[in-house]
Amino acid sequence: MTQSSPQSLILVGRVAGAFGVRGELRISTYTEDPLTLTRFKALTRQDGSPALTVTTARVVKDGVVARCAGVDTKEAADALRGLRLYVPRAALPEPDEDEFYLADLIGLPVRHIATDELLGKIKSVQNFGADDLLEIDPALGGQTWYLPFTRAAVPEVKIAQGVVLADPPAMVGDPEGPAEGDDDAERHYD
Repeated sequence: MTQSSPQSLILVGRVAGAFGVRGELRISTYTEDPLTLTRFKALTRQDGSPALTVTTARVVKDGVVARCAGVDTKEAADALRGLRLYVPRAALPEPDEDEFYLADLIGLPVRHIATDELLGKIKSVQNFGADDLLEIDPALGGQTWYLPFTRAAVPEVKIAQGVVLADPPAMVGDPEGPAEGDDDAERHYD
């Protein structure tokens, strides 16, 4: 069996824990229709290895409650808490012309919208509980940095051209950041 590479997988859900005592799982879904999970033959782990096969599911708030092959007890269901569920990119429908999957952004160069300067490449898309953030590998090397994935910071995503145009917000310590006395400047108190 051929396993998919991690970059060809799309995150579609995460096991939130057991539901009841008969091995049902609460799964938070990241799909438009929560029942989409039942249409995939098998859900995989991030490394492409098998994770779960959903046999039945019903919609609940923030996802589904599902029965999965081989998960028959509350303890077995609880042991899967936190498991991220992926499907191969090829199993999903092609997005419309002006749409894309977040996974499609990984590896794309990021250029400054005004200067066309290469800022780096997108290493990953993260979400720590608020909004999506693009993790950027800097063009000149060094530590990765995060760019808010908002219309203001990322005004254009050109998937067909293979580029993301950004207008990063000024950062503290940025020599080209807000001028002293600027109302938007961050103030420090000693």
